[in-house]
Amino acid sequence: MKEQKTIPVSKTERSAKFVKTGIQIGGNYIKHYSKKLFNPQLDKEELNQDNAVDIYKSLSELKGSALKVAQMLSMDKNILPKSYIDQFTQSQYNAPPLSGPLIVRTFTKNFGKSPEQIYNKFNLISTNAASIGQVHQAELNGKRLAVKIQYPGVGDSISSDLKLIKPFAFRLLGMKERELNVYIKEVEERLLEETDYELEVKRSIEFSKACTLLKNVVFPTYYPALSGKKIITMDWIEGLHLPEFLKTNPTPELRNKIGQALWDFYNFQQHQLRAVHADPHPGNFLITPDEKLGVIDFGCIKEMPDDFYRPFFSLISTGVMEDKAATIDAFRQLDMIHPTDTESQVEFYYKAYREMISLFARPYRSKTFDFSQPDFFEQLYGYGEKISKMPEFKQARGVKHFIYINRTNFGLYTILQELKAVVHTDTYQPHL
Repeated sequence: MKEQKTIPVSKTERSAKFVKTGIQIGGNYIKHYSKKLFNPQLDKEELNQDNAVDIYKSLSELKGSALKVAQMLSMDKNILPKSYIDQFTQSQYNAPPLSGPLIVRTFTKNFGKSPEQIYNKFNLISTNAASIGQVHQAELNGKRLAVKIQYPGVGDSISSDLKLIKPFAFRLLGMKERELNVYIKEVEERLLEETDYELEVKRSIEFSKACTLLKNVVFPTYYPALSGKKIITMDWIEGLHLPEFLKTNPTPELRNKIGQALWDFYNFQQHQLRAVHADPHPGNFLITPDEKLGVIDFGCIKEMPDDFYRPFFSLISTGVMEDKAATIDAFRQLDMIHPTDTESQVEFYYKAYREMISLFARPYRSKTFDFSQPDFFEQLYGYGEKISKMPEFKQARGVKHFIYINRTNFGLYTILQELKAVVHTDTYQPHL
């Protein structure tokens, strides 16, 4: 992939990039409607494809929070047309990398030394490039290392980037500004944490230590002395990302083994630690040669306060849903039903949310669950698509914690679906 020699850092440069992309999208619409004059049956497939390519190209050059939002959207099959999903999925671990001179400059700025002065060997060509940073291979004292380097200006541009993303988000998601702001604020807080590499090293060490008891899950060792505000050094873990792994035609037994490791990894954190790795996209995991799940990124952690955890998981794992009054009470605690709702609105949201959560909770309701069954996902995505078109769901509902917890669990389900895994779902259960 072609290297990127510069990155827009200032607010003016980044704003100009968004304006240019907006003009390109406007041109795509003009082209689409011109063709539609001569062919009234023309659908929006070509328009979506052109827009997706232009938006992804722009976001991938900007890096940072702009590209991270694209990555988040790529995990949700309900929100965007397929052409956007296909383009944005590249942001998971295949964005255009930065050139060698920019990497050297980051090292000298942070350590006062070039990479060659720190490591015995350092490959200036990156192995993976994602939204906030890219990874390089290095060696020191005979040990293979992975060195993650944050893109210049990423941390400083989060707030201004999210403001610039809003017009695209309005059009793609069909939300009003007031409703979108609920989500933007939570995303901003998590992204600011993700650009704090010192915090990431601390959390990575804490979480990998807490999760050592998990079967078939492995973590790199982290090196704080070789890390800093913009650079993280850790052990190199050999392995394949999920798409590469699936191309090797793994046996059903191996798919189940990796799926079980993934399920245990997430549910142990949710229910034992009350904080969870909230970035479940394939770029953050490797399947190692000895058939284990390697977890290589703890940048995004979502903590679950008691006033969210208890009502949310009581709906999923206990008999609360059989009791209408208790269910409505939990929905009120989670701000899914508002104090100002009329009786008919309460009844509408009670039925809609009850159906949604019953679907979502199905894996928790039996000791094992087969994630390869298409009817489960057809119902799940079908229901998501149905409510996304309802005017009643165009207003913001639900506490802010839903954004990352839903992202985490639906991301987990999606990976398990791709693995076609059958897992034991009773290994780590909610504590209520």
